[in-house]
Amino acid sequence: MWFVFALLSALFAALTSILAKIGIAGINSNLATAIRTGVVLVMAWLVVLVSGSVGGIKNISGKSLLFLVLSGIATGLSWLCYFRALQIGEASKVVPVDKFSLVITIVFAFIFLHEAVTLKTVVGCVLIAGGTFVMLLK
Repeated sequence: MWFVFALLSALFAALTSILAKIGIAGINSNLATAIRTGVVLVMAWLVVLVSGSVGGIKNISGKSLLFLVLSGIATGLSWLCYFRALQIGEASKVVPVDKFSLVITIVFAFIFLHEAVTLKTVVGCVLIAGGTFVMLLK
């Protein structure tokens, strides 16, 4: 089931890029990010309320809260940079560089989460990095 959600995530991320590129035409990229973030905030809280999960707030540890806040800050910075890059660059060039985060995430997972380094993962990362580089060639 995780694979279905991962594929849906990829689909919606692709739509996000195309819709955002069209939507930021002629407006400040930071304003566009704020509008998008507001929509995401409302949607997320609606899902929490509808699913009845809001009571779980009292069970969040300080450590979890800290890391969720740090993740939120990283997300915000990523979105601000992404929207600015998308506004001034071609989507077909910006998106592959943005998705290079996959390689960075895998490296961070090895370093900070002590996940196993496998030949398959290394080869995959090399191919993704190579593909990103190829997409940037003129």
